[in-house]
Amino acid sequence: MIEPAHPGPASTWVLFWAFNRLALQGFGGVLPVAQRELVERLGWLSQAEFVELLAVGQVLPGPNIVNMSLMVGDRFFGWRGAFAACAGMLLFPSFIVLGLAALYGELSSRPVVAGALRGMGVVAAGLVLATGIKLLPSLKLNVLGLTLCLGLAVLTFAAIALLRLPLIWVILGLGSLAMFAAWTRLRP
Repeated sequence: MIEPAHPGPASTWVLFWAFNRLALQGFGGVLPVAQRELVERLGWLSQAEFVELLAVGQVLPGPNIVNMSLMVGDRFFGWRGAFAACAGMLLFPSFIVLGLAALYGELSSRPVVAGALRGMGVVAAGLVLATGIKLLPSLKLNVLGLTLCLGLAVLTFAAIALLRLPLIWVILGLGSLAMFAAWTRLRP
């Protein structure tokens, strides 16, 4: 287990409830809430650590926030922390999702429900964009430098949003390019 640079949760129970709280606030996108909670409010991670964990979480299969919960939990308490954080992330929200799915099945044909969901989609996109902008300053500290990071971000956006390339090919291509660039800058 890697020793964290910041004070972490006092126990796995505190970790469980922190991720539970985070998950229950994250309707439409948990990432902005995770950044605010883990970096700003709790101080368990620095902005740079958050960006690094997010990057790893995005290239692994599964939801990036679940991957991040496993990594944060493991960082502080090993496998017990990973289990506690992931359980906090998924346990109670799963019950809510099951309940909402049943309710949606009954109400989905109503125009007001369809309109509400479209409105929530716009807000979720805004939350993701705001989080991306909030994370930009930490790129100055990245080994690649701000200019190369922004260039890779623009290329990634273009590949996915404009060219509609499959995510796996974008990760393999641009991810490999970014890893090679970082490796060349870090080698002695």
